[in-house]
Amino acid sequence: MTETIKTDICVIGAGSGGLSVAAGAVQMGMGVVLIERGKMGGDCLNYGCVPSKALLAAGKQAHAMGKGEVFGIKPAVPEIDFAKVHDHVHGVIGAIEPNDSVERFEGLGVNVIKGAARFIDAKTVEADGKRIEARRFVVATGSSAAVPPIPGLESVPYLTNETIFERKEAPEHLLIIGGGPIGMEMAQAHRRLGAEVTVIEAFKVLGKDDPELAAIVVAQLRKEGIAIREGTGIERVEKEGEGVAVLLKGEDGKPGERITGSHLLVAAGRAPNVDGLDLENAGVEFDKRGIKVDARLRTSNKKIFAIGDVTGGLQFTHVAGYHAGIVIRNALFKIPAKADHSNVPWVTYTDPELAHIGLTEEEARGKYGKVEVLRWPLAENDRAQAERRIEGMAKLISDSHGRILGASIVGPNAGELLQPVVLAKANGLKISALASVIAPYPTMTEVSKRAAGSFYTPTLYSAKTRLLVRFLKLFG
Repeated sequence: MTETIKTDICVIGAGSGGLSVAAGAVQMGMGVVLIERGKMGGDCLNYGCVPSKALLAAGKQAHAMGKGEVFGIKPAVPEIDFAKVHDHVHGVIGAIEPNDSVERFEGLGVNVIKGAARFIDAKTVEADGKRIEARRFVVATGSSAAVPPIPGLESVPYLTNETIFERKEAPEHLLIIGGGPIGMEMAQAHRRLGAEVTVIEAFKVLGKDDPELAAIVVAQLRKEGIAIREGTGIERVEKEGEGVAVLLKGEDGKPGERITGSHLLVAAGRAPNVDGLDLENAGVEFDKRGIKVDARLRTSNKKIFAIGDVTGGLQFTHVAGYHAGIVIRNALFKIPAKADHSNVPWVTYTDPELAHIGLTEEEARGKYGKVEVLRWPLAENDRAQAERRIEGMAKLISDSHGRILGASIVGPNAGELLQPVVLAKANGLKISALASVIAPYPTMTEVSKRAAGSFYTPTLYSAKTRLLVRFLKLFG
């Protein structure tokens, strides 16, 4: 007979969001069943954030060895053992893995079931020969690499983020379809580790970020020898000996450029993992973009929540973690908490990094009309000069009253440099809060303080202010 398990919460998917819900709920005394058909830790640990940053770190180390001359250090050409780079990447995964393991969660009291889950009806899920009846369900199945409908793609071998970190040899010439964060991070990492790299993007590289700051990143990547083709479609893909060829679309019906490489990486977006869940049986509405949810992250079946990538919104690990907190408040504490994505930051971990929160300049002008654009270049930052890392800037967008609408920073560790702005914006603080903070000297964090301070420069040094100062001098 099929075993039936009754529980308070059933979580489907053991990625960042699902693990956070499971850990939080069980430690608050709820009965929790966690179902995962693949690896514990999900995409972030095994195929995404963790291995990509580990690979980038290896590339950064290799790159630094050839850039010491400005400091009086003779440059060296690194000898790269890609098999050991692979071991480094998987060693990092292994170091973090215990935190997401079956053993840890079973130790917390979670009933972990390894298998594919599918809904039988509105209150029942089946997995690994067991039926789980729960008071609440949380779908946290994440997303996978989307495969674009390019003619010939199905006939050639290609890599995605789920397979590229398994390689123990560097590709001779890596072709990358997609110029978003994943594509550009992998382009720079592989270029610094010895591969030729060509990126092909149908629209604009890093198109979701502020173009003024994205251009600084793109210029650096091109300087390092990465070929970037923007605004061009792909006619077809085909085999080329042991490698692959990409034929770009030409103009006026003429054949386009033909680019050949040894390997192909598809990094053209993500698709929600909804296949096989039989969501229809539970009355859950979804489409190709993901599961439809309300502001409280409830699906059309109010007993079922969906969080993270599978909802089709911002696809970041920290968003999935944030969603987990919203679900905990709704499902456990009956608080009608709503998700607010207006203060979600994101970072592209190229070198230099590109970090952003809120509206871009273009978006802010479109929504508010007149806005204040505040910039401060790293070239005017003493720490950046000391480290010879002056390519970059902080850019803050505010309204005329000093309310922060958005911010972008490009430079070394921009994701860290953005944090004061994230804190200020999320808590409704104005530009004055950033401008008046005492920043330790010399730090690159000063760039956001100095950019904020420039909001007051026109007033502070105006003719009216000078007149006031001269008047006050009359009193001693």
